[in-house]
Amino acid sequence: MTGITKFAVFASGSGTNFQAIYDAVQEGNLVGEAVLVVSDKPDALVVERAKKAGIETLAMKPTGFPSKAEYEQAILEKLNELDVEWIVLAGYMRLIGDVLLAAFPNRIINIHPSLLPAFPGKNAIGQAMEHGVKVTGVTVHYVDAGMDTGPIIAQQAVGVVEGNREQTEDRIHAVEHSLYTTALQQLFSR
Repeated sequence: MTGITKFAVFASGSGTNFQAIYDAVQEGNLVGEAVLVVSDKPDALVVERAKKAGIETLAMKPTGFPSKAEYEQAILEKLNELDVEWIVLAGYMRLIGDVLLAAFPNRIINIHPSLLPAFPGKNAIGQAMEHGVKVTGVTVHYVDAGMDTGPIIAQQAVGVVEGNREQTEDRIHAVEHSLYTTALQQLFSR
């Protein structure tokens, strides 16, 4: 045992949060080892980012399995094989089910682009802008069986750029990248 926390990153998209986490590890700002990237979309850009970084990937479509439980069981087998201690969700667009929740109690973390409990679920930035809020933010939280309902670990407010979703997203992403790595470092060092 090296004493360094082994974690897996789950992502469905471009992988900017994965990249920020990986960069933080490389720069020594996050003591941990990303040993696996799991994606439910084999053609997602995050898979290419992981391969470029030399990190093993497990990319498979849930529709290729008879049930969600069997899909998660296949993931769990790989996580166990690699001695993964934490699951870090970074733009993973699926709810985590009973198999993984039972195997990783209080060791699955998510980042969400709002100040939860406001604007849970998909399109949180769009929801915030449609509601005309002046301030939204970023939340890091534990994952439970609900959608963005787990206990909050850290939050940071982000000002909305009125009428400009792209600039608002840029602000949110900048906060996500720093807040997530800081929160993960605190969790991993316990």
